Amino acid sequence: MISGIFILYEPIKMLSKLHIVIQRSLGATSQIFSILDSVSAVQDVPNAIELPSSRGQIDFEHVTFRYSTAVTDAVRDINLYVERGKTYALVGASGAGKSTILSLILRLYDPVSGAVKIDGHDLRTLTQKSLREQIGLVTQETFLFHDTIFKNIQFGRLDATPEEVYAAARTAFAHEFILAQPDGYDTVIGDKGCLISGGQQQRLAIARALLKNAPILLLDEATSSLDTESEKQIQKALEKLAAGRTVIAIAHRLSTILSADQIVVLDRGTIKEIGTHAELLEKSGHYRRLYDLQFNQPTDVASETTSEPDVLAEELV
Repeated sequence: MISGIFILYEPIKMLSKLHIVIQRSLGATSQIFSILDSVSAVQDVPNAIELPSSRGQIDFEHVTFRYSTAVTDAVRDINLYVERGKTYALVGASGAGKSTILSLILRLYDPVSGAVKIDGHDLRTLTQKSLREQIGLVTQETFLFHDTIFKNIQFGRLDATPEEVYAAARTAFAHEFILAQPDGYDTVIGDKGCLISGGQQQRLAIARALLKNAPILLLDEATSSLDTESEKQIQKALEKLAAGRTVIAIAHRLSTILSADQIVVLDRGTIKEIGTHAELLEKSGHYRRLYDLQFNQPTDVASETTSEPDVLAEELV
């Protein structure tokens, strides 16, 4: 009897805590379903049209947007013409409006005033599904599924053949490290890719974007959290991914966007300067101050406010 009591002790202890686990699960599940059942604030208009293909031309016409919980505009009177096939880099301190611009292109939000257009079409007149099929996205925090490497890449285009998946992985410099995994492309990489390194996660995200083959590519600080060696490999993969596409990139490391066709300098929700790296350095304005702060060079450019250099230094160092 004594032996049986000792054997039963742990299972009975587990059973006594089971109702707590069930209550927590019920609470979490109800929250998840409330999110799934919530209605999006951005809806397709009744006569929304499909966008079967895109040339990659994007226009911001006097765009102003404010988040519902904010007291000031996130972006204000933005006028920006993005040419097809060119690379545009967005730089500026935190809160300047860089991520908001990408969100407006993806139509996660609609502008308060003005219009965002793609190939001359106001985004509000297009279906969200057809719009987002024309856009590839690589972010700093990649989202990978608890599934095989093959399935994670194939998520970029679900009807892709195995040969197309392998080709995308090779272009993203991911094929070799994938073959080195225990089960190759059939290796399960864990929740959010926790079983592989940050650089490998990024290369899978790039391979997914390559497979999608969208004419517009949005990069949101895709290399900011990587070591130097991983950053070089990711940068090579991004260069292949950007070829022939319209690219809009956010980067705090200016070294990654020096070759951009146009650099857009944002400050407090407005565009301050636009030009190439060489042109902006000659102007000795906001971009020159960002450049000098990041590369630890002295600058004698007077700030517009006494607090701005501290903000930029905190953001870029």
